[in-house]
Amino acid sequence: MLAPLIWIDLDNAPAWFRIGFVTIVVLGVLTMQVFAVCVWMLLTKVRRGSIFQASSFRLVDVIIGTFAAAAVLAVALALLLKPTEIAPGLVALVGGAALVLGGMALLMVVMKALLRQAIDRENEAQTLRSELGEVI
Repeated sequence: MLAPLIWIDLDNAPAWFRIGFVTIVVLGVLTMQVFAVCVWMLLTKVRRGSIFQASSFRLVDVIIGTFAAAAVLAVALALLLKPTEIAPGLVALVGGAALVLGGMALLMVVMKALLRQAIDRENEAQTLRSELGEVI
């Protein structure tokens, strides 16, 4: 419902701005929804106790992709707003948001590496437990 209302609000705006802005809004909402679903699936894995499995990497990769896509969309929005009569400070704030989103994508890369290490440690502990069981 948001996109048609924004489209109607931008009735006096040039067509290139109107199309670009609504497209960025729709894609931005889509990235938020994909992110929310992936986090929900990861939390479900935590509740089940199956977070330390290789299938979690796919979800983390999608989350990294959503943050990267959101950062690109924020840069596109800043570039779209630049030639308009909007305040330059607002354009700078949108550019800053793009940097924050890019930083969050990099943070998720670090979290993925930590997940990989945790899975390796879990596998190593399982191996040691089975060897200890054989000794006993």
